[in-house]
Amino acid sequence: MLARTALLVTLLLCFVAPPAHAEDHAVPIRQYAYQPGSMTVHVGDAVTWTNEDQAAHDVVTSAGPAAFQSPLLAQGQSWTFTFTVPGTYSYYCSVHPDMRAEITVLPHETPQPAPQPVAEAPQQAAEVPQQPQVSSPAVVTTTPPVTTTVTQAAPTPAPSGLNPMLLLAGLVAAVTTFCLLLIGSRPDKG
Repeated sequence: MLARTALLVTLLLCFVAPPAHAEDHAVPIRQYAYQPGSMTVHVGDAVTWTNEDQAAHDVVTSAGPAAFQSPLLAQGQSWTFTFTVPGTYSYYCSVHPDMRAEITVLPHETPQPAPQPVAEAPQQAAEVPQQPQVSSPAVVTTTPPVTTTVTQAAPTPAPSGLNPMLLLAGLVAAVTTFCLLLIGSRPDKG
C-alpha cells in the first residue's frame, strides 16, 4: 500500500509543473532578406531560419540579452534557436551584413485566475452595546512604479535551453520519492 502511495505521489508531482506552450516560428531567408524583418515571440518559443536563396547565409546576433550564431546555411538548410531570455535580439548575416532583422522575446504571460463570485449574506439589524471608540490615524503610502532598464555590454553565451520549472519539478519528485522510500523501508514495529 505504501509503495502505491509513493508511486501515486511521484506521478502527481511530475505533472504539477505548468505545461509549456511553446510555439514554433519560421523565418525564410529569400532574396537576401529575413522574412519577416521583425517578429515577436515568447520565452520558450523556437524560431527556425530556412535558407531559400542560392547564396549561403547565417544568423548572428548583433545585440540582445543572449548571443547566438548559426552555422553557414546552404540553400534548403535550416537552423533552429529556442529563446529562453526575454528581450530584443537584433541579428544579421555575417556574409551579407546589410541583411538585418529583429526578434522581440516577451516573458510568458501568467494567466490570472477568474474572479470568484461572492455570495452576499442577508443583512440583519442587531443591537450592539456602545463601547468607547479608539481611533488611530490612517497612514496611506503609495509607491511609485519602478522601471528598470538593463543593458549588457557584451553578449553572453547561449543558455542551455532547459526549463527551470521542469528541473524544479524533477528535483521535487526525486526528493519526495527518496523520502517515501526511506519511510517505507523502516522495519515495522509491532
